[in-house]
Amino acid sequence: MTKKELIDFELDIKTIYESGKIKAPIHLSGGNEDELIKIFKDVQEDDWVFSSWRNHYHALLHGIDKNILKDLIVRGKSMSVYSDKPKFYSSSIVGGTLPIALGVAKSIKLKGETNKVWCFIGDMTFETGLFYETYKYAKNLSLPIKFVVEDNGLSTNTPTEETWGGKRDIPDDVIYYKYKRTYPHHGTGNWVLF
Repeated sequence: MTKKELIDFELDIKTIYESGKIKAPIHLSGGNEDELIKIFKDVQEDDWVFSSWRNHYHALLHGIDKNILKDLIVRGKSMSVYSDKPKFYSSSIVGGTLPIALGVAKSIKLKGETNKVWCFIGDMTFETGLFYETYKYAKNLSLPIKFVVEDNGLSTNTPTEETWGGKRDIPDDVIYYKYKRTYPHHGTGNWVLF
């Protein structure tokens, strides 16, 4: 998908949400198109992709049909998109995908398969102990998993620096990029965010 196609998809979802047709929270992507398009050049068709509540771009770039994704979002499943073809799983629980992604990576290694796992997390999840436990276990066992930290500087709505008192060192084998998000934590920014 192109940058324009990604942005247009989210603009379409924004319009539908603001018309009142989506009865559940939405978490729109935006501001990180270039970085994700570059990263997804290395994601293979048979790889697993794990994501968080802000997953629309990940799903589209991994090959989930835009009409299927749109239907899921309209039905209130913006934060829980999953598929087995392509292999994709998301969760609205902060850090919730980490142990699942780790288990899938271990299974891939035990079965001698050649695909791998991509686990996309935000800067808030990156600061949690769960990330470091998962990362250390994966590294110690040489599991086929790649962690991608998407840093928008916010832990939900609070600046990450305030929440966590500064960032930890970023391991060399973790993909890390900063971006300024286009939309608020949830919704479109046209209504009051509490």
